[in-house]
This record gives sequence, structure tokens and C-alpha cells, in this order.
Amino acid sequence: MMAGLDPVGLEELVAEAALQTRVDRKYAMTVDEAATVLAALPARTRVLTMEGRRSFAYESYYFDTADLLSFRMAALGRRRRFKLRTRSYVDTEDAFLELKTRGARSATVKERIGYQFAARDELTEEGREYAALGLDALGIHDLDTAELLPTLATRYHRTTLLAPTGGGRATIDASLSWELADGRQLRVPGLVIIETKSGLRTGDMDRLLWRHGIRPSTISKYGTGLAALRPDLPSNKWARVLRRRFHPTATAA
Repeated sequence: MMAGLDPVGLEELVAEAALQTRVDRKYAMTVDEAATVLAALPARTRVLTMEGRRSFAYESYYFDTADLLSFRMAALGRRRRFKLRTRSYVDTEDAFLELKTRGARSATVKERIGYQFAARDELTEEGREYAALGLDALGIHDLDTAELLPTLATRYHRTTLLAPTGGGRATIDASLSWELADGRQLRVPGLVIIETKSGLRTGDMDRLLWRHGIRPSTISKYGTGLAALRPDLPSNKWARVLRRRFHPTATAA
């Protein structure tokens, strides 16, 4: 459905992104809904292309305490919260450790460092030191990073679009799956998540989605995925998207 789009290289895409103050919105939809939207993309929309490829495999491991402090902070709407994960670009075997925090003023900050691809499912000593510094800056002083364990893995394929003339970017995630540390899995082949990243004005992709009756969703790959696999956990925050998008096409293994 995007075969006719012109390519854009990674360097130009990153340069374009660096010029913008980002406002991010996520949209959850079916594969058919996504196909309808993407068939109506504005002229001159371009797609990230590297070595002839336009879809790339991603993998993330999320780290949390045994009592799921990070998850509960998000599920219960705590003002201060954090998310710690490795993000891997599977095709190139590049990996990063990312710490996403939200402080008292509700400003979200995401920082990352380079990481060993072979160690992406664990926290190395360097990783624990990095996490400790970030959590301390957030005001979480009593968490021993030795308590942070790999809790959930997510895997998906991503395509990235660049709208013309400063209209923003969008990522399209499909073939989504989640896996708990104990091996339980969830696959939702019928789900597509589009995340728009625009400047201060509404982006082209947002307006296109709205015209097709698709509105922003409250969804988090970590929070929603963990809640779907663990129905014993609090999930009111994601109840709508869980009800509409994670059943009955979801399959647990």
C-alpha cells in the first residue's frame, strides 16, 4: 500500500525531526482501517528506505521491579513515572538503553545510550548505573536498580513516513507481539498502531486519520501489553483499547 511512495534517507529524516518541537499522538486501528488511511496519503509523502527496505524489525525489553512499580505508576496515573527499556533494531543489530521519565510538571523526557545487542534482554552494570542516575534525577532515590528485571518483550515491524513541507512524521507498527519473562505470549496480527510526530500545528497524518473517523488512543506497548497478558493487573486506563483492539484476534501461546 506504500509501494508508490518516494524514498527518504535516515539522515534527512533525522534532520527534519530535529527541527521540530514534537507533539506525539497514537492511534490504534485494524489492518483494513490502516490500509484505507494509507491509500489516501498526501502527495509527496515519502517513506524511510534503507538498502531497499521500507519495513524494519524492532524489539524492546522492558525492565521493572517484582511488584511492577513502573507499570503501576503509569496505570494509576502517577505524576512521576518512568519506563526503562532496551530498544533494538534487529536488522542492523543496533541497540540502545532508553529511560523515559515524566516529572512533576508532566514534561516527558526520553534519553538513551548505546547498548550491546547481545545484552539487550538484561541490565548490564553500565545500564544499572545509567538507570540509577536517571531515577535519582526524577526523585526516585530508594529504588535499587538490582531489582529491575526483564519483565516484558515487544516485537513489531515499523515503517516511517515523512509528510511533505513540514507536515510531520508518522510511524506505522504492525505484526505486534508481546512476551512475558515466563514465556507466555500474545500476538495481535489484526492491530496496527500509528504514531504521529508533528510540530506545534496539527500534522498532515493527524488530519487524515480524523477525516477517516480515527481518533487518538490511550495505548502503551508496555502498559497495554502487560495488562492484556496479566488480567489481574489494574487496566482501567487502557480498558477501551483492550476491549476494542486486543480481542478476539489476540492469541496467547
